[in-house]
Amino acid sequence: MQLTVNTSFWTRYRSDSLNPDFGDTLPQAVPGLAAGQFPAIPRSNADLHPPRHLQAIANTAGFHFAWIEQGGTSLYASLAQRVTDNDVLRILLSIGGTEIMHFQTWQDKAGNAPPLTDPTNGLVFPDLNADGELTQTNLIMPEPTIFLNRTFPICSIIRPTQTDGAAARAINGFIADGLFIGQPPAFFALLSQLIEAADHARHGGR
Repeated sequence: MQLTVNTSFWTRYRSDSLNPDFGDTLPQAVPGLAAGQFPAIPRSNADLHPPRHLQAIANTAGFHFAWIEQGGTSLYASLAQRVTDNDVLRILLSIGGTEIMHFQTWQDKAGNAPPLTDPTNGLVFPDLNADGELTQTNLIMPEPTIFLNRTFPICSIIRPTQTDGAAARAINGFIADGLFIGQPPAFFALLSQLIEAADHARHGGR
């Protein structure tokens, strides 16, 4: 109900020259979503009107679902590089594939979000097809981009897949997103322990 949605994943999967694994920063497809806190579900009957406000809530939900799934797409590939148990590796590879399917589906759905301005809070959803390939809506497959080395030919890949700090990046993304607003300190203490354990795992170790 108070989401700050990072929509740079949208441009990240369309850029042919930038990759966050190289430290590149991609622009936001919907800048307003990353600059405030917005509901992705009606909070009361009051949110059912006016129609553009309700549509903005639906638009936010579409982009948020896609954001969650692209994070999983990268997370499973990143953590698979450091697991120490074959069963865990099997789990990551098996679930990771479904995350990719979910991301592709939700990215396609988010592309149907109509351009509008929410009259209640000023949130703007731009026409994503007005500014060229970097925000084009029908590009639901990863466009080729740089991978492993900037001198190599571009390649269609999942990105990012850098394994160092992967768990911390994922959880910090959830925190910044607003998913954990209202959770008690004990929740974050446990979360910190889990992050540290995941990011310290290594092949051949514990």
